[in-house]
Amino acid sequence: MKAIKISMLALALGLMSFSVLPTDKISTEKVTPVAGITWKSETVDVGTIPQGTPKTIEFEFKNTSDKSVIITNVKPACGCTAADYTKEPIAPGKSGYVKATYNAAAAGSFTKTVTVTTNADATPKVLTFKGTVQAKA
Repeated sequence: MKAIKISMLALALGLMSFSVLPTDKISTEKVTPVAGITWKSETVDVGTIPQGTPKTIEFEFKNTSDKSVIITNVKPACGCTAADYTKEPIAPGKSGYVKATYNAAAAGSFTKTVTVTTNADATPKVLTFKGTVQAKA
């Protein structure tokens, strides 16, 4: 009987949680979407480029809203593309850019994307560039 009581006590204590979960500081500040980015082009055809020569494609946009636009993230779809972008807030009426540098290592046709997240839209913008890498002779 004593063994049953000890077993039940051990089971009850085992089921209880004695640890306190850490609380991270969670930002309650909301980023308000700002409507009004106009992209000069969302798709760029770079044509034929030589193999082994990196190609930089620039996507330009204009802030057509009445608030500053901030690019919060730029993510190329693969490791063969590096990205750069306007880091400071883009004031109303001003322009910004996203640059994608494609490492043209493999010969053949390609289509690549870069996903851009801003405070201007809840849905990220997917920019596309395509072309053909011509093999070295």
